[in-house]
Amino acid sequence: MLQPSSAFMSRARPRAVAIWLFVVAAMIVAIVVVGGITRLTESGLSITEWKPIRGIVPPIGTAQWQAEFDAYKRIPEYAAINSAMTLDGFKTIYFWEYIHRLLARTIGMAFALPLLWFWVRGRIPAGYGPRLIALLMLGGLQGVIGWWMVMSGLSVRTDVSHVRLAVHLMTALVTLAGIVWTALDLRALARDPMAVPARLDRVAAIAFALLFVQLVYGAFTAGLNAGYAFASWPLMGDSLFPAGVPMTDPAWANAVDNPIVVQFIHRWWAFAAAAGLVWLAAKATRSGSGAGFWVVGLVTLQLFLGVATLMTGVKIEVAEAHQANAALLLIATVFAAHAVGRRRATTLQV
Repeated sequence: MLQPSSAFMSRARPRAVAIWLFVVAAMIVAIVVVGGITRLTESGLSITEWKPIRGIVPPIGTAQWQAEFDAYKRIPEYAAINSAMTLDGFKTIYFWEYIHRLLARTIGMAFALPLLWFWVRGRIPAGYGPRLIALLMLGGLQGVIGWWMVMSGLSVRTDVSHVRLAVHLMTALVTLAGIVWTALDLRALARDPMAVPARLDRVAAIAFALLFVQLVYGAFTAGLNAGYAFASWPLMGDSLFPAGVPMTDPAWANAVDNPIVVQFIHRWWAFAAAAGLVWLAAKATRSGSGAGFWVVGLVTLQLFLGVATLMTGVKIEVAEAHQANAALLLIATVFAAHAVGRRRATTLQV
């Protein structure tokens, strides 16, 4: 645990470190959005190799492009879905996956290089180094998980595993939340050298848990293309839950693998998550933070965007707005939880 007496050193620059972390957080929001576009355009399997260094340079010239296209032709997705695709069509899907991977590399450098500089210069406040190293390692793990996800679609399957997709997305969002929380701790330290790190309040923990489940089901919905199952709301067709839906055995697997059940859960768990977030927002407001108003506004918008995504047949612009807003809602939730937790930490300190 960080000690307020040792957290601030003369050479430490908590404000500068916090600003850097907020910039990295913004970059993570951007890659979440690009990742969503990559999924919606079915571009994720266009690059069939993991080349962390050589992959920075895209194909140059017709021969290199044809070699990449030939590699794509060897996977099941091409044979089953895109056998009529031209080289120009391949370049379009390659673009989104390439941008996604390039952003991932850029974020890695944007985190690792400044971290090294801050560390060498002694700018990191005492006690925060291990936390920043842990976040760096989590980011590195994200890259490995991304390739693990892609591998699931290179043989047998015509798409990536929706479970691995969910792990990939949630690792990114947990990293995002950890970075924002740490930035807020550092910002508080910059304002008050005796500030202690915020603690996770019980209400905040419940709100995060409810939101976590909803985000996982959002990933399942995207990975299974479950959003296309029913383009109506609040009913699914003519009933709350459609009759005659084929179920799998064991029964619990339907909650993970059955697109219709997954869409149903994602539809209605949203309101449980919203209730938890509003509860947290009210507590944050009572603590004097304006973050609660952002939480309520963004969760309301998220509900409307979710319905609009279904009603438009998963129109890409609407679906992307839905995913981008989810990342912003998570950030607002971190702000609200931090405000509540910081008040509690201050009280305990006294």
